[in-house]
Amino acid sequence: MTLVSGTHDAHGAVYRDRGGREVVDHYGKPVRVGKAVRNVAGVIEMGYGVLAVRGDDRVEFVDNAVSNRVPTADGEGTYALLLDPQGGIETDMYVYNADERLLVFLPPERAESVAADWAENVFIQDVAIDDVSDEFGVFGVHGPKSTEKVASVLGGPGAPEDPLTFVRGSMVDAGVTVIATDAPLGEEGYEIVCAAADAGEVFDTLINRGLNAAPFGYRTWDALATEAGTPLFEHELAGTVPNVLGLRNALDFEKGCYVGQEVVSRVENQGRPSRRLVGLELDGAAEAVAGVDANADPEGIDAALPDPGAAVFDGDEAIGEVTRAAVGPATEVPVALALVAFDAGLGPVTVRVDGEEVSAAAVDLPFVDGSAASARLPTYPDLRA
Repeated sequence: MTLVSGTHDAHGAVYRDRGGREVVDHYGKPVRVGKAVRNVAGVIEMGYGVLAVRGDDRVEFVDNAVSNRVPTADGEGTYALLLDPQGGIETDMYVYNADERLLVFLPPERAESVAADWAENVFIQDVAIDDVSDEFGVFGVHGPKSTEKVASVLGGPGAPEDPLTFVRGSMVDAGVTVIATDAPLGEEGYEIVCAAADAGEVFDTLINRGLNAAPFGYRTWDALATEAGTPLFEHELAGTVPNVLGLRNALDFEKGCYVGQEVVSRVENQGRPSRRLVGLELDGAAEAVAGVDANADPEGIDAALPDPGAAVFDGDEAIGEVTRAAVGPATEVPVALALVAFDAGLGPVTVRVDGEEVSAAAVDLPFVDGSAASARLPTYPDLRA
């Protein structure tokens, strides 16, 4: 359940379920709002699950479980993955060292099971894991003016500079933690963490005080992340070996053993995975998309776009499948992400939409260059310049 439904409703919010949690899908005019994020700044209530890990052995315990090195200093964070024995991604997460505890932000549908699995694996270590999702409000501020936006309402220290570092301050009378993001939307960004009881006041401050910022929902989030070339858990990550997605920012090849590491290392040593993530410019869908007002009828635009799993063809050969498609807020043209055979070339392809093949072009990511590059932008050793 959203913590600030009254404010969302006042802005005309339409809701959807995301991993068992109610989030804002859009407020109307999602493409127009996406342009506001690209040009100035926008604010979104994030639908995270949150775990707190306490105890003297907390850093070692989590570090042994995940794919990246967990920071030992207060005020620092990392992006990491939890893998199954076959190397498939069970969840992604951000792990922040918050003094006497680690705070783990992850997809809401994964919080309960990860907490339970970790609790079962605590033996003689001094570790306690709690699901504290209901204790926090988390709001994302993204856009080229997001630093100015945060500075205009933050009391105390200046906004953090390095990705996944954070500072503590205040907004009006509420204590907040401000995290510098790793630019998942291809723009400068921050996440503002507050107590659940202060969420309404903090959200109002982010929208209405200081520099203007437009509220936006997850439909716009997904479209902006698509333009930025950022793979997301619910679309690309779940069950996929991370090498396939080029998620090198989530992998530390020098750290100790964790579940799935053997597979990840084997693929790395081979030099290339079987598939890779590319962008598709959906030229053949442009006319159909142009016939629908994506701002007035955001749901109607979906029918003109390929569904997740739609086949991608190079001539008569199926080379991959679409993972998600959207109308790009920056360009207002249909684009998609697709997993294709690693050796497939860029250039003309076709995509199956409602049983018919429409023309497209496979391209390198990202689709647009914003004020920052997504840290999740796919990177493959054999494709480096």
